Amino acid sequence: MKGFWRDNLLFSLCGLNCGLCPMRLGGYCPGCGGGEGNQSCAIARCSLAHGGLEYCYECGAFPCERYEDIDQFDSFITHKNRRRDIERASEAGMEAYCARQREKTAVLQELLTHYNDGRRKTLFCTAVNLLELEDVRAVAEKLQGHAWPEGTSLKEKAAHAAFLFQDTARRRDIDLALRKKKKS
Repeated sequence: MKGFWRDNLLFSLCGLNCGLCPMRLGGYCPGCGGGEGNQSCAIARCSLAHGGLEYCYECGAFPCERYEDIDQFDSFITHKNRRRDIERASEAGMEAYCARQREKTAVLQELLTHYNDGRRKTLFCTAVNLLELEDVRAVAEKLQGHAWPEGTSLKEKAAHAAFLFQDTARRRDIDLALRKKKKS
């Protein structure tokens, strides 16, 4: 979007964890405010109208009507915890929140490098996004400590990693499926 630039490309102004998005990781999206290639965004226009706020929580009207049903549907990245995440960032401070996000991003990069058989990117991105950092760390430690039999295929490793994330999510009552808006 013309004229909309931000320094923090890990976390959008509205609460999306852009650093964990498959489109951003694949180089298809520059991230919120990361370049002229951004699509038009009503929340970015609102930010510009309010003096270029870096995050919606900085606005005196937050949470405004734009946050009604904001978590209802997903795009390439889950929107399930967008409002919760922006409130967490506001409470913890952006540096502390982003430190946790950088750690999640590092784990995600390891997963995509060593456990993605070409079919797990969205699952890994969603799981790392929705699960708490402690759960993400626990799954990563299990994978690193796993004694893989000689000749274990990438497909088998990917399936095991996916199982660990799905099992952890199930125990936490978290659905890892993206929710698409139904066409009218």
